[in-house]
Amino acid sequence: MSVLSGKNILLGISGGIAAYKTATLTRLFIKAGAHVRVVMTPASKDFITPLTLSTLSKNPVHSSFYNDDDENAVWNNHVELALWADLFVIAPATANTMAKMISGNSDNLLIATYLSAKCPVYVAPAMDLDMYHHGSTKHSFEKLKSFGNTIIPAESGELASGLHGEGRMAEPEHIVAFLEKDIEGKLPLRGKKILVTAGPTYEPIDPVRFIGNHSSGKMGYDIALAAANEGAEVILISGPTHLTVQHANITLVGVTSGSEMYNACHEHFGKVDTAIAAAAVADYRPKVVASQKIKKNDGSLILELEKTRDILASLGEIKTGQFLIGFALETENEIENAKAKIRKKNLDLIVLNSLNDTGAGFGKATNKVTFINSNFEEEPMELKTKEAVALDIINKIKTHYNV
Repeated sequence: MSVLSGKNILLGISGGIAAYKTATLTRLFIKAGAHVRVVMTPASKDFITPLTLSTLSKNPVHSSFYNDDDENAVWNNHVELALWADLFVIAPATANTMAKMISGNSDNLLIATYLSAKCPVYVAPAMDLDMYHHGSTKHSFEKLKSFGNTIIPAESGELASGLHGEGRMAEPEHIVAFLEKDIEGKLPLRGKKILVTAGPTYEPIDPVRFIGNHSSGKMGYDIALAAANEGAEVILISGPTHLTVQHANITLVGVTSGSEMYNACHEHFGKVDTAIAAAAVADYRPKVVASQKIKKNDGSLILELEKTRDILASLGEIKTGQFLIGFALETENEIENAKAKIRKKNLDLIVLNSLNDTGAGFGKATNKVTFINSNFEEEPMELKTKEAVALDIINKIKTHYNV
């Protein structure tokens, strides 16, 4: 999955011949999973139509502050456009547009939107060879960089004038690759390896029956995705679940039983910086597993159970600097029991869930947690979606590494 997936990309198009490439660029952004809106200068409409871009982006295209043909039209809010964007890509950026970006001459909607932007801005210049190498253009590049903008270098090739050289806008595929590489390089958890366990475990009784629990695995999967989106390399060890995950930074290791999860965790734990044990591992398993299906009869069935190995405690015993996070699901004496687990299992942080809290627990889209660190400092959180709780957990990791 591209790092652009889920991002709001505002594409600004100025009036150069390279504007025709923005149809392909818009399509590539959509293919990468991004949401795209387009703002054009009036001159750019001579090179590509708003209809083409609105069709590809699935959003209205804006090119003026208001619609001249509709006396009841409201203005196109450049502030709203700018605040919506996670990334602002101006491609092509002509010499004229770059000069206006520097001077603040907001005589069109694109420049007004740029001046309101709080997100990262990427500029893909496009112009003829001599214009590209002119001193004023070089000055524009330096000033734009000093404002915090990122320049996507122009490429060499045949130009509209017939000349051959530097100045043509980077190809759409190269712009997408540039954005992905630049964003990935700035992600705070890049270079970190994180192990996440998720889901239930199934402990077999016979070939068709098992002991399990109601865990959906959603909390662990959300944590894994949030960590990967921050640049971490994630090993997701998951028990049986209907959930799926697709991200280039996530390696999924499927297991069924607690014993299998124990072995997988110990295989990978020594290679990670952080481990988050979000799985609901069965505490007990049948002492003897029948090789054939147990036949139903009129009498009762007695199963002798034995304790499963405590994965989290075993990791706490062998950790050598890993930031170890556990979960506690309690129904009584929640805080005291959670603190006891911190001591017993040598944890750095525990995420406490209480089944007494409405909206928390298995099979729900929300969770209400309390963070307790190794100093027994408590931080109760409000009821949130599990995606939001996952982000809170990742923020704890970022704080730990001061990133």
